[in-house]
Amino acid sequence: MTPPSILPLLDFTLQHTDPTSSARAGLIETAHGPIETPIFMPVGTVGAVRAIHQHELEQQIQAQIILGNTYHLYLRPGTEILQKAGGLHKFTGWNHPTLTDSGGYQVYSLSNQRKIKEEGVTFQSHLDGSKHFISPERAVDIQREIGADIIMAFDECTPYPCEYDYARKSMEMTHRWLKRCCDRFDETQGLYGYKQALFPIVQGSIYKDLRAESAETIASFGREGNAIGGLSVGEPAEKMYEMTELVCSILPKDKPRYLMGVGTPVNILEGIALGVDMFDCVLPTRNARHGMLYTAQGIINIKNNKWKDDFGPIDEDSPSHTSRTHSKAYLRHLIYSKEYLGAQVASLHNLSFFLWLVKEARQHIIAGDFPTWKKEMVEKMGRRI
Repeated sequence: MTPPSILPLLDFTLQHTDPTSSARAGLIETAHGPIETPIFMPVGTVGAVRAIHQHELEQQIQAQIILGNTYHLYLRPGTEILQKAGGLHKFTGWNHPTLTDSGGYQVYSLSNQRKIKEEGVTFQSHLDGSKHFISPERAVDIQREIGADIIMAFDECTPYPCEYDYARKSMEMTHRWLKRCCDRFDETQGLYGYKQALFPIVQGSIYKDLRAESAETIASFGREGNAIGGLSVGEPAEKMYEMTELVCSILPKDKPRYLMGVGTPVNILEGIALGVDMFDCVLPTRNARHGMLYTAQGIINIKNNKWKDDFGPIDEDSPSHTSRTHSKAYLRHLIYSKEYLGAQVASLHNLSFFLWLVKEARQHIIAGDFPTWKKEMVEKMGRRI
């Protein structure tokens, strides 16, 4: 009999591979539904995607999975509340797949308020200054308590630039932490009647030998999927692509690959071409609140004076009904007035575009003309309108 600890916790089917690139189309099946890849995951840091209601995520944006943040949910509302609610899905009313990061990136960002040791990380809450300790085991326990379908191993995200010796020591500690995460995960069970999956994370900064060693190491753990971390932290885009290509050439083809924290529409298309299946980033909603809109024709800064009396639709080709019915002049007025509706309309637009983009990429991978389409899209989306 197969030991329960290594039964499949999610299924991934590789459906199509582009013959002239590494782009892939696949299907991830979770307890809360399927995910067609490549996919972009809207970021719901505290259990909500900023300015977007769940029914809009489901119906307008057609999100298939959203991301929650372990660090923030642990601090507020706290996992005791989430357990009483029956987990994050029931607490938020989102009945589709979720993924939680382990909190490693947030710990990295608290560089002046944390201490990293072999045992784990001691840090101060950004909310009230209280001290907390998270070990690899506790990171798994917290994510069990949150209840996401996919949870991440605890890691250290190295900064850029980063000295080689530090990058190696950090990577090796991340690998030791991964072993502890896997042991804890395999000796525990989900709390809410469905199975969860644990993804390891490749580290190694921008050093080829470290990235290759890390990819080989985490692949050897044989988990249900793998992630690439420590990129999009300030390094040149060319380095990000170089490391991603290297890592994807090593990670198993029959498991989903998740490039964490990436990125712009152009970054996403380049990542898809290199073999990445999953992406997340706060960019669409964060930039939306400041008036930056992404379209298939290029980038719009809605604050520019040229849109002041433009009564045409925000984007007549947008998949979002909101973007086709509201004018640029009106959205500009809302953003300048700091009206909440402005953030909502702009965020709906950007997220709808990001989800449309990965859906189109999938269709072109299946159709066999992805490289031609991708080249045209990259040229358009890199320009300012």
